[in-house]
Amino acid sequence: MADEEEKDQPAEIGSMPFLNHLEELRRRLLKSLLALVLMTAVAYYFKDHLMAFIVEPLGNVKLHVTQVTGSFYAYLKISLIGGVVGAAPIVFYQLWSFVSPGLYPQEKARVFPLVFVSTVLFLIGAAFCYLVVLPYSLKFLIGFSGDLLNPIITVGSYLTFSGMLLLAFGVGFEMPVVAYFMGKVGIISSRFLGKGRRYAVVLILITAAILTPTPDVATQLMLAGPLYLLYEISIIIVRVTGKRK
Repeated sequence: MADEEEKDQPAEIGSMPFLNHLEELRRRLLKSLLALVLMTAVAYYFKDHLMAFIVEPLGNVKLHVTQVTGSFYAYLKISLIGGVVGAAPIVFYQLWSFVSPGLYPQEKARVFPLVFVSTVLFLIGAAFCYLVVLPYSLKFLIGFSGDLLNPIITVGSYLTFSGMLLLAFGVGFEMPVVAYFMGKVGIISSRFLGKGRRYAVVLILITAAILTPTPDVATQLMLAGPLYLLYEISIIIVRVTGKRK
């Protein structure tokens, strides 16, 4: 009878020695890094297609290379961006596998659904950025040049700008999944999130300002708006699936 009760209890993270936690974290990080390297190598094979895809939002604006190694580093950078997107499912799997000891045994079977949902949300965030935010931001920022200034945009600066923006939106859209896990282990509750709306708005605005590589408020609000919507969705998710007292 005692054995059955023990099986119903969640695995205690603290029961594992601290050094074992570090070793487990090291293994997960190495596997994630290996996946990133492999996916980057695959992306490099399709570098021309990826480059044509990422510069599409620029329209007729031409990119320039100001250094001898500029083209090489540009293709390396676009391959790394493609590697991050390609390795996302594996990285999410390693992440959720590392934190799964905090769940009940029967809930550990949900690691694969969590990986799937995390990947889909990441891609949705990146797609929203590519289709909506990136074209608007480019038009807004380049439009400041007017007729007096002729903007010379280097390929390196553009890839850094677009890559950081895509990553910011991809990571930001992970909020419901993070809220689900934190609700499951009892860190947060729907009541706690509901009461903290006013503070959440401030934190979301600060987060949007940090994650977006542009100084303009419009781009930051285009990230803050979806983040607040995801915050409200997270409240519903935690209310339905959160840990009961």
